[in-house]
Amino acid sequence: MGYSSRLLMSPDTIKRIGILTGGGDCPGLNAVIRAVAKTAMLQFRMEVFGIEDGFQGLIENRVRPLSFRDVSGILTRGGTILGSNNRCNPQRYCTSQLADGTPVFSDVTATCLQTIRGHKLDAVIVIGGDGTMCCAAPLVEAGVNVIGIPKTIDNDLFGTEITFGFLTAVATATEALDRLHSTADSHHRVMVCEVMGRNAGWIALTAGVASGSDMILIPEIPFDEDAIGEYITQRMEGGPGFAIVVVAEGARRAGGSQVIARIDPTSADPVRLGGIGQRVADAIGTRTNVEVRTTVLGHVLRGGMPIAADRILATNFGYHAISILMEGASGRLVVRENNVFSDVDLLVSAGRQRLVPTNHALITAARAVGTSFGDRATLARGASGTSSVV
Repeated sequence: MGYSSRLLMSPDTIKRIGILTGGGDCPGLNAVIRAVAKTAMLQFRMEVFGIEDGFQGLIENRVRPLSFRDVSGILTRGGTILGSNNRCNPQRYCTSQLADGTPVFSDVTATCLQTIRGHKLDAVIVIGGDGTMCCAAPLVEAGVNVIGIPKTIDNDLFGTEITFGFLTAVATATEALDRLHSTADSHHRVMVCEVMGRNAGWIALTAGVASGSDMILIPEIPFDEDAIGEYITQRMEGGPGFAIVVVAEGARRAGGSQVIARIDPTSADPVRLGGIGQRVADAIGTRTNVEVRTTVLGHVLRGGMPIAADRILATNFGYHAISILMEGASGRLVVRENNVFSDVDLLVSAGRQRLVPTNHALITAARAVGTSFGDRATLARGASGTSSVV
């Protein structure tokens, strides 16, 4: 099945739907739940059921009806009223552990299908990122009518130019970087701020440009520690005497690997990134005579109320999910491309990440105003006289 194809289902058969939120929480989840449920209830008189804690709810048969009151007044709320789970993959579900702690995995897809059939769900709206869509793929292949909605602060879901939750995370990161700016200026320090994003640098890039950060380190452009040291030295000696460095958690030095905080063997996605911010701070400290401090924003980026733009985006995504469902679509992912809402094959998107192109217009603009990406491009043009964007 390709981008242009659709597996058409009869909309007359869609009377009862389920909604689940998978993966990590993010701002706007409740806004999407609201849009999906209210559109289904008001426009098509459907029964709507909430599946609790993502795919865990399908495995453990935790499904409950949602009333109009349940989905009212939740547009501005952070988190998800249904709960979520980023450790549960039905195809590789940890059912037990051996005496030495080694996890034992089983494929419990059949249990999920049994739950869907037991509650007579005609379709399931799956809200999540690339991991969640991977978990949904076996359901699609088994014949379940699934419509996906793209959610992740990382903005890395293949097939869509934006995911809800991203803009709020960027706003949060930008505010934090603005606050670090004033203390860096006051103490003549280098402030290193590590942000989330996994293998993609969208949060670091966008918040870095928005805050006028002097250096932005992203996974897509491996950095040179000596080039970083030279850039910081030039800035401290010939510039305003302070610097802001924003680092994506998946960033790595040239020829090196990502910094892993820990491994969770019981999780479907066992790698937990973290610690690159301190590594960069240490590299700066050993190459310059400058005070360096590190801040890790971490899960603060996933919490709180969605900003207005994410509330609008989430509402549009939720409405379009029900709209294409009632047009007869199945196995599709709602997307936005060139500011137009449409849909693509969910199976094509599942398991693929949308990374930052190294020739992205925002990178070009940032380089033009003297922002470093930890390589030698800025040094080659002469960064000694460069001042902060702010």
